Amino acid sequence: MAIFSFRLSENLFIRDPQATELGRNILQHSIKLVDTLGFEEFTFKKLAVAIGSTEASIYRYFENKHKLLIYLIDWYWTWLEYKIDYHINNIKDPTERLKICLLKLSEEKDFDPNVAYVDERALERIVSAEFEKTFLTKQVDADNKEGLFLPYKALCKKIASVIKEVSPKYEFPNSLASTILLTMKHQLYYAQHLPSLSDIKYDPKRQYKKLYTLLENLVFKTIH
Repeated sequence: MAIFSFRLSENLFIRDPQATELGRNILQHSIKLVDTLGFEEFTFKKLAVAIGSTEASIYRYFENKHKLLIYLIDWYWTWLEYKIDYHINNIKDPTERLKICLLKLSEEKDFDPNVAYVDERALERIVSAEFEKTFLTKQVDADNKEGLFLPYKALCKKIASVIKEVSPKYEFPNSLASTILLTMKHQLYYAQHLPSLSDIKYDPKRQYKKLYTLLENLVFKTIH
């Protein structure tokens, strides 16, 4: 049983998968399959085989795989905001708060025992590879109206607010915040798959420290 769960938009699901054993099983195995196969090759039929159930049982939770992907990525952004809030809650100095935000964004993601059905490392890889597929669609405006991107926007707003604390006169805190999040995931992806586009060398043990250095340089040299 999960120790806690995150509240996500009810427009994403038919039944909250975090609330049942089958639902959590769907999330756990969908993360494994999307990470292994890629979103294009992922199907509810393959997921049903993996969980030892039927496609019909999955459709009782999710309308389609597009909303399932958004659900997984929304969960990731919500989890990241939770971790950031936890670590900056009692920090008074704005500069230190911003550095902690960047560290939490860029650090290697570890297994969280509070949510044993989620592989956070695999989910990070999914976000890096598949995130744009959630909003570079013809239905983006309708999805946005339904609130399907609220966790991403909330995390951007959180980072932007800390940027504004550090540099109250900086004109583009929201633009910089969203750029940080895209840079974070793009650079890890480039390092592994398109290395000529990044100065970060793919190295599971060292690349996260280099990513933090990049984000810190980008942010503080920009706002100052």
